[in-house]
Amino acid sequence: MHDPTSKPFVPSIEVSQDNPCPFLRGLVGEGFVAGGTVPLGALSQTIADASGETGPKKAFAGLQVRGVALIANGLKHILKSIFAGAQLDALRGGPLDKRGAGSRILGVDGKVNEDEIARLAGFGRAYADPDGGNTEQGLNTSEIKTFMNDNLKRAGSAARWYYPLLMKFEWPVLLKIMGKGEGEDRYLSVADVRTLFNERKFPARINQRLLTQPVLSACQRTVRRAVKAAAWLLAIGLVALVAVAEFPDQVRAMLPQKGILAQLLPPPLPTLPETTAAYWLEQNWSLKDRHWFHHATQGTATFPVPYSWFLALEQPRLHLVSRPGMMKDSVYLERFGFIPSPQSIQTDATTLRRFGYANVYETTTSLPDWSTRWTAAENVDGLPVGFARMTGVVDPATGRREEDKIGLTCAACHTGQIHYKGADVRFDGGPAMTDLKKLEIATGLSIAYTLYVPFRFQRFADRVLGPEASKTDRDALKQKLSAIGTFLIDWQNKYNDTIAHKETWDKKVQKDTEEGFGRLDALNRIGNQVFSQDLALSGLSGFEKNLHAQDAPVSYPAIWTVPWFKFAQYDASIEQPLIRNAGEALGVTALLNLSDAYPEDRLWRSSVHINTLGWIEDMLRGPDPFKAAEPKFGGLLSPKWPSQILDDAWKLKPDRIERGRAIYAEMCSGCHLPAVDTPAFWSSKHWEASGDSKVLNAVTIPLDEIKTDPEQSLVLSSRTVDMPGFLKVNTADLKTWWQCDGSTASSPTEMVYALGLMTVVDLVARKWMDDEKIPDAERAKLWNLARKNCLNPAPGPRYRARPLNGIWATAPYLHNGSVPSLYWLLKPQNERPTKFCMGHRDYDPVTVGFAVSADERCKTGETQFSMTGPDDKPIQGNSVLGHSFERKDGEPKRPGVIGRMFKDDAERYDLIEYLKTL
Repeated sequence: MHDPTSKPFVPSIEVSQDNPCPFLRGLVGEGFVAGGTVPLGALSQTIADASGETGPKKAFAGLQVRGVALIANGLKHILKSIFAGAQLDALRGGPLDKRGAGSRILGVDGKVNEDEIARLAGFGRAYADPDGGNTEQGLNTSEIKTFMNDNLKRAGSAARWYYPLLMKFEWPVLLKIMGKGEGEDRYLSVADVRTLFNERKFPARINQRLLTQPVLSACQRTVRRAVKAAAWLLAIGLVALVAVAEFPDQVRAMLPQKGILAQLLPPPLPTLPETTAAYWLEQNWSLKDRHWFHHATQGTATFPVPYSWFLALEQPRLHLVSRPGMMKDSVYLERFGFIPSPQSIQTDATTLRRFGYANVYETTTSLPDWSTRWTAAENVDGLPVGFARMTGVVDPATGRREEDKIGLTCAACHTGQIHYKGADVRFDGGPAMTDLKKLEIATGLSIAYTLYVPFRFQRFADRVLGPEASKTDRDALKQKLSAIGTFLIDWQNKYNDTIAHKETWDKKVQKDTEEGFGRLDALNRIGNQVFSQDLALSGLSGFEKNLHAQDAPVSYPAIWTVPWFKFAQYDASIEQPLIRNAGEALGVTALLNLSDAYPEDRLWRSSVHINTLGWIEDMLRGPDPFKAAEPKFGGLLSPKWPSQILDDAWKLKPDRIERGRAIYAEMCSGCHLPAVDTPAFWSSKHWEASGDSKVLNAVTIPLDEIKTDPEQSLVLSSRTVDMPGFLKVNTADLKTWWQCDGSTASSPTEMVYALGLMTVVDLVARKWMDDEKIPDAERAKLWNLARKNCLNPAPGPRYRARPLNGIWATAPYLHNGSVPSLYWLLKPQNERPTKFCMGHRDYDPVTVGFAVSADERCKTGETQFSMTGPDDKPIQGNSVLGHSFERKDGEPKRPGVIGRMFKDDAERYDLIEYLKTL
């Protein structure tokens, strides 16, 4: 036995008032543990010794103490508690502090309230003291329970939901350690409680337990260390499991973002804002047209698994007592920025109204349905806007029938939505506010979790194959899913390794720029898909050299009016509509055969639905505006400012509009042309003859003059790609096919990205028409032969200044989405915010875009746009400069400055008010 004198006894050591636990105060006051921070091992061993337990019960008591100590100061201190110990002087205000809703014996100042001790005694009765034969006041188990329930009743609304759980441990544990007697007669002496609270002293029998612990043998010490290590591992594992399951976003934020552990956790997503009403704005499409556009497949298999498998995947979350939701759940996909959509528009008005399809914006005007001429699109599984099911899939290389695929269609990136005080306002053709990178990561993790998290594959197989499926079928399914997962991991590793060894056009090491909500590096993604991954999927190795970092993200462009532009894209690079649309479909992962392992006549076969792309273009374009009595656009019209359905902040101010109209004529119309509803727009010299109609050759401004971020304008011209020789990709064919004026020649295997992509997409479209035996007249209509597949002859790089109809619905501004609102766009470039958050945030009708505060902190799951990185160096693709209004009177014109400085904010807001009306 230990000699009691071997441990110094220093009674009534000063105890911090921030330690509200009477038992812990006693341990400190008696000198058994130090104040402040106490190592978990020392604390758990001391309390286990005080409990009087032996053997496994004692070990379990120590483990319980460790668990309680880890959470005593709150989750944010868990790591500190693990490595430093329990912070006894910081318990006040922590999760175990009932903040005056408990017994109230010990005040926040550390002083004891004798009236409350008397109140405690009032819940007990007289007990025979087994140590002295006298009687004393005390409380047994049931009396302590009555006392605790009365405490909760007295606390009223101040009591939190978990306080009853705390009370089940606090006083009963005190009874277990300090109580007298046995069984039902065991009681807690009020006198001992008074001494513990007032003098911080334990009864002598407790001190004796603590001071007379047996000396352990070497073997016993080894066993104890092993038990402690196991307890540590169990506790850490338990804490980690709870943290990952219940607080994945916080755990991920604490980890190195490029580390493997962070990559195993799902990307954080914003909380969905409460929606009290939804409205689709009228844009000259019927409800059938709109729903068809939202779900008509263009022949893409964007997701790496078949349609039925995607429906069977669970969200990449861990849950301790429940199953995670499904990937396909619309509410989950909405957190990535997607817009909910009904299964059918042939349903009741209440359902339509919930999705914004039946609302006060509808009129009695009956619009003809374009989409009834084509195959109806289904959405039987209630997926969001932009998700499409591709049926009748045939592998373009083997000719074998494949399972249905799931892909994104045009609407996924070109359907807009703004939030305002609980209302969702939605419109077709606008920029999406999605984060496709996060969706890619979540899908990959869902596959990994399905393969490696216990029980998850079993549930997945039950959904795909049915619960009665054989083990052989289940094994085959797992092998296929595992092959997909392995390919995704290998491909990501190849991508990372490749771009780490490549340079940008200005000799920097390539690295991705975060796209985030509302942005996508579409051009580089298309190039990576067509010139690298499609070749790899066709069995050709070595073409990962064609990969390029995603470092030129842009805001999704609005597509209303675009069919009547001579050149599409921000950089005015694509004239041919079918090439524009088919190239986009290939970039969103259409199936494509580039393999020499099959007969040559199968080369260039794809799953792209060329006819559907033609139908979509027809819907967007509408009738020829010059065939009407007065020229005007048909097809998809830009959305009108929704002042009729939102509050007074959206009401237009006529006097400001008139002043703004004059400012627009002075400062904007030279590049962006007059408003589209004015005769001056339709008589503009920028309308050029095209076949039997006209197209708008919008103003383009050289990069050296506009000085906005250069990256997107350089992608097609500065990037080069290689192609296998057997594919016989000859960019000079463009001159033969289209009589292009400029040079289209290149090396047989190495070519400028722009020419290579134009040629490849051309070959894919021609192959589809040949296989489908499309008559010449129909081919001419699909091609719209007056629109050539040729490079823009204007010297580049340049950016296009499109007409500003619907400009209010396209925030954030500039091609790279770097300016949060029109107000900031009209400020001098050096005054613009260099950082702001994107995700599910309210639209500001005053500044027309997103209100930004200085040094704003992003909410969980939002993405931050930033012009500079943590090292204060510029981030590729993220400049906020250029297109600036800051020239002073008499000052010469200079690059990046396109207009005079506004006199004041009043003048800016006059112009903004007019821009709302376009």
